[in-house]
This record gives sequence, C-alpha cells and structure tokens, in this order.
Amino acid sequence: MRIASGFSIKSHRPASRGLGCLGRSLLATVMLPLIDAGAGAAEGPIGAAGDWIPIFSENFNEPTLSDTRWTTCYWWDDDGCTNLGNNELQWYVPQNVTVENGHLVLTARPGEVTGFKGRRFPYTSGMVTSGRMYEERALRDRFSFTYGFVEVRARPPVGQGLWAAIWMLPSDHTSRPEIDIMEVLGHRPDVLEMHYHFGDEDSAGSEAEIEGLSGQWQTYGVDWGPEAIIWYLNGIEQWRYEDAASISDVPMYLLLNLAVGGDWPGAPDSTTKFPARFLIDSVSVWQRGRQ
Repeated sequence: MRIASGFSIKSHRPASRGLGCLGRSLLATVMLPLIDAGAGAAEGPIGAAGDWIPIFSENFNEPTLSDTRWTTCYWWDDDGCTNLGNNELQWYVPQNVTVENGHLVLTARPGEVTGFKGRRFPYTSGMVTSGRMYEERALRDRFSFTYGFVEVRARPPVGQGLWAAIWMLPSDHTSRPEIDIMEVLGHRPDVLEMHYHFGDEDSAGSEAEIEGLSGQWQTYGVDWGPEAIIWYLNGIEQWRYEDAASISDVPMYLLLNLAVGGDWPGAPDSTTKFPARFLIDSVSVWQRGRQ
C-alpha cells in the first residue's frame, strides 16, 4: 500500500497489504449507528459452530442504497474518486451504484470523465464503504468493528481488466493494516486472491484456484481474531494467517468495489464486455459471544 497525492490508497500485488491503542478482546469494539443487525441475519457464518452475535446485516431489500450504512466513494470523495496508486482507469461515481432486485450492483462502463486535478479517466465504476467521508471525520463510521466474522455473498464479473474486491481498512483513514477478504481479476476468473497487508511494507497472501468461481454466486468470508485471520469460501477454509503479533487490533470498516485496469489486472481489451456488473446479495458480520 502506498500514499500518493495526499490520498490513502490500496496497493494490489499478488502477495501484498497497524497497530492501535485498543486492547485485544474477543467481544470487541463496534462503532456504528443503531442498526437492527438481527433483521434478516443468519444465526452465524456458514458452517461455523459456537455462539455468534450479529452486529451488521444488509440484504439490499430496500429500493435504494441506505446512506446511513454506506458511502459511495473513498473518504477523499471529490465529486468522485479513484485509486491513483494503482494507476486504475476508473472514476468512481454514485450513479454506478444501484440496488436492483435485492442486489447491490456496482457497474463499470466505458465513458471518459474528468476527475482528480483535471485528469481524464476512460471508465466509470461503482464502489461502497461502511466508513465515513473526510468532512464527517469527527463522527463515527457508518459501521466499523474490531474482530469478527464477515460474510459477503457476491458474484464478480469476468473480463480482462476487471478487478472485483471486498476488503477492510482502518477507521482512522490510514492505509494499513488492510485485510483483503476477496479479490478476483477478470482475466483469472477461477482464482481467489486473499491478502493481508501490515506494518510499513509487509504483506502476506495466498490464492486458490476454484472452477466456476466468477459469474456465479459465492459466499466469501473472513474470520478476523486476535490470534489468526482465516479466509473462507462457501464455509470452507482457504487460507489462514497466524502471526498474532502483526494482526490488526484496530477498528476497521468495509469496502466493496469494481476497479477497471491498473498495474495488476492490466487494461480491458476487445474481449471485455461492458457494462460489467459486480453483484452483492448480502453482507453480514458477527462477533463471538462471551466464552
């Protein structure tokens, strides 16, 4: 991860993504407005035994996106936003974030627009976060938490230059630590990328090849605890990180986005079908009950 042009930005590499003042505890800090987490929430993550307390549940059943739960840009929103550190080709705009038939839809499409400092971007796309904007920095995030199990049921698109991601960043607007719950590159649609970025430059990651991963509904999960971060797909463990000394213990918020181009996936080509749509059916977060 790097910082450029005063922005906190995400560095994506096949094997790459602090420390805070909060103590480590399993039933940990949750920073959010009053949310009826129990409405529509499952009893717990897929296949996970034990006592689970739902702290966030979003099924996108309302006709429009809730602005009390979600923002549609990074915290540095300026009539749109992007990630300059990755040389991405999209400018995120709220018009590309919709709710349709009970799904959140993040749409990427060609169309040149003017963005940061007059820079031209050849694509627009959509993203959401559960954080807060710069002008809201004195307020709490819409939703952030310390330790918990996140599950997102989603369907990433296929196509050269497309880059779907579900991830987490610190509530204090710094760029590390970063937990990448899921990244799927459109030209490698059967490969699930999982990363953890911490410290100044340290990163760890793994990938899993899964036939039919993209273009179909899958449930992506991560269990973030003080001793380990464990990644899941449809309730099956895929990878774990167990260096407890470097595991984040600060509040983090959620991000979901569909990037276009950039250093890692490369640019779209003539085979890429637009508009491209990243569909999200549900987002749920639980914490373990007291033992």
